[in-house]
Amino acid sequence: MFTVAALYHFTRFDDPAALIPGLRAVAEGGGVRGSLLIAAEGINGTVAGPRAGIDALLSAIRALPGCAGLEWKESRAAEMPFDRLKVRLKREIVTMGQPDVDPRARVGHYVEARDWNALIQEPDVVVIDTRNDYEVEIGTFAGAVDPGTRSFGEFPAWWEANRDRFAGKRVAMFCTGGIRCEKSTNYLLGQGVEDVFHLKGGILKYLEDVPEDDSLWQGECYVFDRRVSVRHGLEPGSHGMCHACGRPVDAAARAHADYEEGVSCPRCRSEYTEDDRERFRMRQRQRTRG
Repeated sequence: MFTVAALYHFTRFDDPAALIPGLRAVAEGGGVRGSLLIAAEGINGTVAGPRAGIDALLSAIRALPGCAGLEWKESRAAEMPFDRLKVRLKREIVTMGQPDVDPRARVGHYVEARDWNALIQEPDVVVIDTRNDYEVEIGTFAGAVDPGTRSFGEFPAWWEANRDRFAGKRVAMFCTGGIRCEKSTNYLLGQGVEDVFHLKGGILKYLEDVPEDDSLWQGECYVFDRRVSVRHGLEPGSHGMCHACGRPVDAAARAHADYEEGVSCPRCRSEYTEDDRERFRMRQRQRTRG
């Protein structure tokens, strides 16, 4: 059994590139795989490995400047959900493309998972899902607004085009683990929205803490690893992944005539040429040979 840790922390790193070799060495030494993104604004990632390896890596991260208060969410996986370890330097740890956004300055009001249901059922509250369209497709909160964005960087433009719809409303926002809400709530506060809230710990914390019988969550939650999705209790979900386009696929999609393992799914069949699909078939053959 592997421990999966999802984490992020906003802090100031004066020389983020200098942190990469040490973190990579600790992770490799502990048999940890996954992805860590390092930028001047902090650290973000999801990693998996043996309990001892995850503990060593988390200890190393907490020892970084300003990271003593690091929080993370844990789940379990029967098989290693990552193929390799990636520790990368980035301009942002989650890309929004808004240079004036700084979650270290201020963010929306944090709402604990146990208090989320009461808030989002208030009549003057609008609930906005800040995730990408393919994530929303497999699960979201009842009544939540789906911006239909393909990437988080599209959110500011969507807000500018739709902000009048939400005049006079309190805004509650959520994402997978909380990092996108740190930036989006700071952005809305900068746009003059006074009452902004976000789900502390994100959907993962909600699915961990809130009993399914009391839940307002519908569907499964997309995760960025080989598990593809999780459900209540952070148990592995039922979705697979189309390795051509990277979108999640459910049982109905896998049974569709346009689905070919590693080659196409009903959503992407028209997006690629037959030459593309032949390349994907070759890649799939290599993958299945191990």
